[in-house]
Amino acid sequence: MASRSTPDPGLFGPASVTWQMHGDPMMWVAGVRALYLQALHPRAVRGVMQNSDFRQDAWGRLMRTADFVGTTTYGTTEAAEKAGARVRKIHARLTATDPETGERYGVDEPALLLWIHCAEIDSYLHVLRRSGFPLTDAQADRYIGEHRVGARLVGLDPGAVPGDRAELAAYFARVRPELAAGPEAHTVDDFLLRPPTHPLLVPAREVLWRRVAELAYASLPPYAHALYGRPAPRPATVTRRLRATGTLLRCVPARLRWQLPPKHVLRAMARLGPGARPAPYKVGR
Repeated sequence: MASRSTPDPGLFGPASVTWQMHGDPMMWVAGVRALYLQALHPRAVRGVMQNSDFRQDAWGRLMRTADFVGTTTYGTTEAAEKAGARVRKIHARLTATDPETGERYGVDEPALLLWIHCAEIDSYLHVLRRSGFPLTDAQADRYIGEHRVGARLVGLDPGAVPGDRAELAAYFARVRPELAAGPEAHTVDDFLLRPPTHPLLVPAREVLWRRVAELAYASLPPYAHALYGRPAPRPATVTRRLRATGTLLRCVPARLRWQLPPKHVLRAMARLGPGARPAPYKVGR
């Protein structure tokens, strides 16, 4: 814990890979990819669909997730711990029911929390690296290891969470037989392609949002495409699109992007000083 004279860097701090990565605009594409991937675990997605107004408040859910990531990355230690405590409290009282067996289970089962965690971390890392964010393999391993801290916040044992790329790949290989594109997954797919919006905004949805959703889907692993039953462009084409999108979004001045609520990065810089500004070139320091 920081003293009164030393600003609190939070759980990760400016020296972490996480600090630099999470300020990148491609995190939004990565977040949508994570939703696609998470929906392929029937028990996990069922817990979401049976306990939330996902269809009516999906935007709110997406923003709350972004706020949680921002708070735990750039907020004070106290703010991050409180955010984690809120999530654990909510999850502890929620259950879901398997429609085929009638089994009732808690959404805070470690196996389900682990799937959500790994799908997110894999998506953040995959999309940013593939879109041109400079990370060596060692730095990618460091990023995955750093997020054992985030796993603890949602109620997982950090020691049971993958700590590098090899462990993360082994986890996905182990869980792969449990994945399927059931009705709930297809509901998520339909929503992400055509989220409800005001009639006047439908053209913007088709031009802007649909491209984000299609790019996020295209960046999924091949087994995910096979499960959803929708093809994706060739990997080389997807990589070109990701790099082009990353280049375009990174041309938008960072301070302008960070002005969007809830302004986690700007608040962190105000607390710690301008030297805390996230930037890709700082990862190797």
